[in-house]
Amino acid sequence: MRAVFLVTGIMAAGKSTVAQALAERLPRSAHVRGDAFRRMIVNGGAAMTPEGEQEALRQLRLRHRIAAMTADLYFAEGFTPVVQDVVLGAELERFAGLVRSRPLLVVVLAPDAATVERRERERPKSGYGAWTVAELDRALRRNTPRLGLWLDTSAQTPAETVDEILARADEARVTTG
Repeated sequence: MRAVFLVTGIMAAGKSTVAQALAERLPRSAHVRGDAFRRMIVNGGAAMTPEGEQEALRQLRLRHRIAAMTADLYFAEGFTPVVQDVVLGAELERFAGLVRSRPLLVVVLAPDAATVERRERERPKSGYGAWTVAELDRALRRNTPRLGLWLDTSAQTPAETVDEILARADEARVTTG
C-alpha cells in the first residue's frame, strides 16, 4: 500500500504509538512526527491555547506545511509517509489541501475522554497545559470535519488499531484538497 497517511487526534490519543506501529508494518515507510518541527523552534515559539492566539496559529500552520511537504518528498521517493500530529477543526481540511500526493488516508484516533485522561496520567510526558482533556475532546468531536476514518480506540491495543486501519484503509481515503 503506497499512500500518505495522516494519523491525528487529541494529545494522549495514541498517535505516536499507532503511527510508529503502522509505519513498521509497511514495507517502505517513514514516520513524520509533526511535533518535531515545533520543537525545532529555539526562541519565539508560541503554544496553542484555548484562546487561539494568532502567532500560535501561524506557527501551527507552519508546522503543518513542513509536515505536508516532508510527506510529499518521502512519497515522491517511493516511501509511504505516516504523518502524526494534532490536526483538529478546520485545520484538518487545510492540512488535506497541503498534501499534494495521493492517495491521502486520514485516520482520526478518537478514544473516549476517560481513556485519554488515563493514558495521560500513565505516560511519562504531559501534553496538557492550558487545555483540559474535556476541552480538546469537545473541540475534536464538535469542530473537526468528519474526514477519513474515525476510530474509537478506547478498548484497542495499538496493534489492533493498526489492523483496523489497514483493513479499513479505503474508508480513510480523502479526496478533498
